[in-house]
Amino acid sequence: MKRVLVGPLLKLVYRPWVRGAENVPAEGPAILASNHQAVIDSFFLPLMVERQLVFIGKQEYFTGSGLKGRLVSGFMRGVGTIPVDRGGGRASEAALRTGLRHLGEGGLFGIYPEGTRSPDGRLYRGKTGVARLAVESGAPVVPVAMVGTADAQPIGRRIPKIMRIGMVIGEPLDFSRYQGMENDRFILRSVTDEIMYAIMSISGQEYVDVYAATQKARIATGRAAASGETSEAQPVAPGGRPVPQVAPPAPPDEPSTDEPSAGGDEAGSRR
Repeated sequence: MKRVLVGPLLKLVYRPWVRGAENVPAEGPAILASNHQAVIDSFFLPLMVERQLVFIGKQEYFTGSGLKGRLVSGFMRGVGTIPVDRGGGRASEAALRTGLRHLGEGGLFGIYPEGTRSPDGRLYRGKTGVARLAVESGAPVVPVAMVGTADAQPIGRRIPKIMRIGMVIGEPLDFSRYQGMENDRFILRSVTDEIMYAIMSISGQEYVDVYAATQKARIATGRAAASGETSEAQPVAPGGRPVPQVAPPAPPDEPSTDEPSAGGDEAGSRR
């Protein structure tokens, strides 16, 4: 019910646009692996996909107090979000098992491989949970790039700025060749890096080869600059791959020079 009521309002106010919608399978299981720039990613991502999408959200989205906390919790439950304890352990394992069960039923399952929001709009190292889901379930992975949410709702801002929100959906990735290798940590890292590279290739984001949670801790203690992850550092890409030259996506009615397609890494200007 909350999706029915809130969804049209969000679409009216923020005029979301989607590129590559045809890359989401019309039926059968699939994993939507998205970058994570703002809290509102979890509002717009399920609203901008035609099929019902279930995804993992941090436990804090369900335990907030006051009117805002109840509204967020209600909306998350309304769009099918599965709470996960980011502390790891059995809670995270249970969430992954729930994802596998949903995929086994032929559904769409969404996940943020970075594990938490980017602290600065860049793309961070992916956690291997997404690879476990892909290898164990055999479902294709569809890379997703949320566009504009970091500008609309930077960390610390409660009410998002009114502006256009976008989503670019890349071509599905098939990892069935690794069937039965879900416990091989080297395979999981390789698969995860391939997924993050696909996200980088459609988002135009700069990549940082550390976990977002680690960078947040460094920022909190004033050690971010000393760690070497600055804008002046040598550009890198997941798994040591060549850095794709990709322009940040723009809305369809606001064409940019050398605009990339939803498929990936055509030449453009790098941010």
